[in-house]
Amino acid sequence: MGKFDGILLCTDLDGTLLKNDRTISRENLEAIAYFKENGGLFTFVTGRMPIFAADICRALDPNAPFGCVNGGGLFDYRAGRYVWHQALSRDVLPLIALVDENCPDVGIQINTFDDTYLYKDNPTMRIFEEVAGRSFPSPHYTAIKEPFAKILFGSEDEAALLAARDLLLLHPLAENFDFIRSEKAFYEILPKGINKGTALREMVRHLPTPITKTVAVGDYDNDVAMLKAADCGVAVANACDAAKAAADMLTVSNEEHAIAHVIAGL
Repeated sequence: MGKFDGILLCTDLDGTLLKNDRTISRENLEAIAYFKENGGLFTFVTGRMPIFAADICRALDPNAPFGCVNGGGLFDYRAGRYVWHQALSRDVLPLIALVDENCPDVGIQINTFDDTYLYKDNPTMRIFEEVAGRSFPSPHYTAIKEPFAKILFGSEDEAALLAARDLLLLHPLAENFDFIRSEKAFYEILPKGINKGTALREMVRHLPTPITKTVAVGDYDNDVAMLKAADCGVAVANACDAAKAAADMLTVSNEEHAIAHVIAGL
């Protein structure tokens, strides 16, 4: 019997597991290895697509499928395949057109389950490409035939992003989708009922090992549903107010090896 048998630990990445320079501390890596060696199941849920999480997977070697595209999919890193995913309805096209036609300064990114397309460029999307270390194709969104995973709107201009949000939420089709602020510069459309909490619940359902306790750690608006869905939701010290309010407990910041602290307390 391992000390952590039956425990599933699921963390957000940016602002939670990752330091501000996007690295993983030695303390966190050692604690995660100890947790797995003693029976725990460790993974993460992120807004990223699997292709953008490969380096992190190599560093962490999660022993449970990880959640991607803000809860819309579960990807088994070791098997190299999705074990579950939920696509957006094509009814989302009028909402994309709404922002395209009325918000000239807001960038538009289309995410399928395997690719990213930058339909409408702007400074935020160029920063995204710099961080990703590559450029992305830019076909018209109506020409993309693959199932959509999520739609991402981006702007460094808070007022422009909020204007896009307000337009979207007033559209008659808005009730068919969910919306989330995933970072300060990003606003996203997701399938109805899809969020990081959904991914956590689906993860438990797909795991062959019985789970007796789920622990989730996060810092931002898109982590709130996951923190509420977990048996124990933990917000880092640098978390936004909504994440702190949703959590059962607080821990140290992402700069202070938060995941190591959480594991030490299990």
